This record gives sequence, C-alpha cells and structure tokens, in this order.
Amino acid sequence: MAKLNDAEIAESLKTIPAWTVANGKLHREYKFANFQRAIEYMTAAMDGIERMNHHPEWANVYNRITVDLVTHSEQGITRRDFELAAHLDSIAQKFA
Repeated sequence: MAKLNDAEIAESLKTIPAWTVANGKLHREYKFANFQRAIEYMTAAMDGIERMNHHPEWANVYNRITVDLVTHSEQGITRRDFELAAHLDSIAQKFA
C-alpha cells in the first residue's frame, strides 16, 4: 500500500475527525470510565487488528489509551492506517 501525500491525508482525516497527525503518524487518545474499560477496549480491538495484520503503537495509562498509526514498511501513513483508525473508533463506541 502506497504512502499517502499530505492532500490525501488531509482529505482522509475528514472521515475520522477525532484523529490528528503528530510526528508523521495518525494520532488519537481515547478516554474511558476506568482502567478496566480501557483494557477491555484493547482486548476487544485485538481480533480486528489481527485480522488486518496491521498493529498499532498504543499505550495505556489508567483510563487512557494513546494510539499512533503508521505503516512502517512505507515509512508513512497509508490507507491501512485509516482503515485501522476507523476500526478502533467503531470498537471504542461500544465502550464509551
């Protein structure tokens, strides 16, 4: 999958408005009611992540999950990153 240019990234960001670009990666922070819900979210998202075979850089601190997405093989943001972002958002809605 080819690396997207700045215009393509800007247009694609309209489909996932809570996401930004930071340090050359798609970036978002999710906040949940507590630690348990944050970990449940990560666990629920795991199956789709594995199916896509595209893994996030993510971290958990108490009730927050910070996510960065980039396609390392392309050294930039690709459509796969936007697909994974949309998947993560759809799972997060179930835990809001």
